[in-house]
Amino acid sequence: MLLRQLEYLVALARVRHFAKAAQACYVSQPALSEGIRKLEEELGIPLVQRGRRFDGLTPEGERVVLWAQRILADRDAMENEIQALRAGLSGRLRIGTVPTASTAVGLLTQPFCAANPLATVQVFADLRAEDIVNRLRAYELDAAVTYQSSVADHDFKFVPLYRERHVLLTQRSAPDTGPVDISWEEAAQYPLCLLDPMMQGRQILDAVFATVGVSVTPRVETDSIASLFAQVRAGQWASIVPYAWLHVFGVPAGMHAVPLVRPVRSEQIGLVLPAREPVSVIGQALMDVVERSGISAALERLPE
Repeated sequence: MLLRQLEYLVALARVRHFAKAAQACYVSQPALSEGIRKLEEELGIPLVQRGRRFDGLTPEGERVVLWAQRILADRDAMENEIQALRAGLSGRLRIGTVPTASTAVGLLTQPFCAANPLATVQVFADLRAEDIVNRLRAYELDAAVTYQSSVADHDFKFVPLYRERHVLLTQRSAPDTGPVDISWEEAAQYPLCLLDPMMQGRQILDAVFATVGVSVTPRVETDSIASLFAQVRAGQWASIVPYAWLHVFGVPAGMHAVPLVRPVRSEQIGLVLPAREPVSVIGQALMDVVERSGISAALERLPE
């Protein structure tokens, strides 16, 4: 069995097309097909449902892909660790994030790069929680930042970063006036611009509103944090956003941020890594950064 054959199978499972898989592996389509056929012969089981085109993997093929992904990830981790022993950590850190946690990723990448000048970082932003789970399982991500609740049922390593709390962004009616806090029920009465209902950050808000017996109908919905702040800056709408966003976007001119209480709710956000031992050298380097990052102190307070 050759690792190259496993690479062919994993690529085919990912793109679901022989020609595209061959292109991704920088080989001809006949070479890829022959490599997979030899793997089938060696294992003694069919891996691919063959017709005039790619019809999917067999049940046995789906299982072999999981092992192949793990074997290739361990190969990459071993090569990275050997390189780190020789000349310092290099390679690429692939980190994903749900939209609401992108601020935390920014606070991790800078010290990671400073501590590991030969390494690079690729950030996959705006991922859905289920995308993160799938990519971690396929070893397409080295780590991710997401809600603990979204990975609680999965066998991942979870490192707490901070607890997410929310504020109401609303127009300031007069200088230095306005409530010092506000209830969720009161916030529901404002003309709101919120994230799309399919996004986990919005679903968390809806769940809190439901606990106080309120159903919210926003005037504007968007699937982009930048778009949400653009709408709010226009002056017509209020919004409910995490403390962390204000550290990046600030409080729009003419508005103030009012902490939401009654009830006080928070969601645990953390760093998630594949649950394997030993931890990859690049994953361990990121965890070392977390230990000295001070993210919770930074993001669990409102910016001054």
